[in-house]
Amino acid sequence: MAKKTAWASLAVFLTIAFAATAVAAETFSFGLLLVGPYNDRGYSQAHYEGGRYVEEQVPGAKMIYIDKVNPADRPGVTIPQLVDDMVEKGARLIIANSDDMKDGIREAAMLHPETHFIHCSGDDALTGKAPENLSNLFARMVYGKMMAGFAAAMTTQTGRIGYLGPLVNEETRRLAAASYLGAQHAWTTVRGKDPKDLKFGVTWIGFWFNIPGVTADPTQVAQNFFNNDYDVVVSGIDTTENVVVARQKRREGKTVWAVPYDYKGACEGADDVCLGVPYYNWGPGYVEMIEMSMNDEWKSVWRWQPPDWSDINNPETSPIGYEMGAALSEENRKALDDFIGALGAGTLTLFKGPLNYQDGSVFLKAGEVAADKQIWYMEQLLEGMDGPSSAK
Repeated sequence: MAKKTAWASLAVFLTIAFAATAVAAETFSFGLLLVGPYNDRGYSQAHYEGGRYVEEQVPGAKMIYIDKVNPADRPGVTIPQLVDDMVEKGARLIIANSDDMKDGIREAAMLHPETHFIHCSGDDALTGKAPENLSNLFARMVYGKMMAGFAAAMTTQTGRIGYLGPLVNEETRRLAAASYLGAQHAWTTVRGKDPKDLKFGVTWIGFWFNIPGVTADPTQVAQNFFNNDYDVVVSGIDTTENVVVARQKRREGKTVWAVPYDYKGACEGADDVCLGVPYYNWGPGYVEMIEMSMNDEWKSVWRWQPPDWSDINNPETSPIGYEMGAALSEENRKALDDFIGALGAGTLTLFKGPLNYQDGSVFLKAGEVAADKQIWYMEQLLEGMDGPSSAK
């Protein structure tokens, strides 16, 4: 009898042990490198919440993250070093969330050929520079920025819109240009105003967010816009200084508005000034590519994903959305809905010639519709925009 009991106990133990081993084998750890704080209410938080979405949707998925991956917060620390640490902790796929990580994540991918990598932004898989274990993923935020510019131009009373830009590169130029095109369409076609009466000014701070002593102060830049009769400031940086300053100016009696960027909740607490926010929804794209890795279906791809035009705010399907702000009037909300509908239906195309670069050279000839690569690799801002096209 005692022998049977012992065998029974051993059987139970082995069953539990095998079950635990099976659970461990099913765990898929993935790493996330964030350029800013995970709770910045901007770009990095949108990625962080995308990672949490993966954990909720994919059985066995577990996120490891490191935030504040930038030269100011982690001087001397390299992307390959951080990747080494994640791989040692069991990460089988690693996501780098910033354009600045392009060279470092490529190097890390070459050092770890058995690990899969996703670079959010970047073009290595498009140009053929990517090793087979590296893919690029980004959303077509040019549409979200068109919506931001449209909302700004429908609302402005002075005809002066400021654009608070980060550093200057092809990504930031195309997003600023998309905002301008949305604003220009609202101002001239919808409101019937003279295009010469629209002023669209761009100021770059030098990085994705404020680094004291290194970048221009985005709070001061927003102040300067509002102090010079710009009554709407559209943000292209990862954080919400334009909203904070707009609220301050409102309390001082100025009629001003702001359009933040990146994160769906960026308008919270700013109902008096916020016209809405174009935001990223990384979860669905992450899920798709992580499942490719888990199911041995991985391949190196470059994905620049459009919105789900049937419902741009569907959290299960659309990589970008536009959260309407309480400060956007009902009339302008309806106009923005119509604008979004036309973009989605393909009856309205804003990257269409004639369009010139700032120096007067031709970007798109009359009637020419821009190809993806023409938009992706924008060399300058567009004619009609104020501000430098390159860093000095």
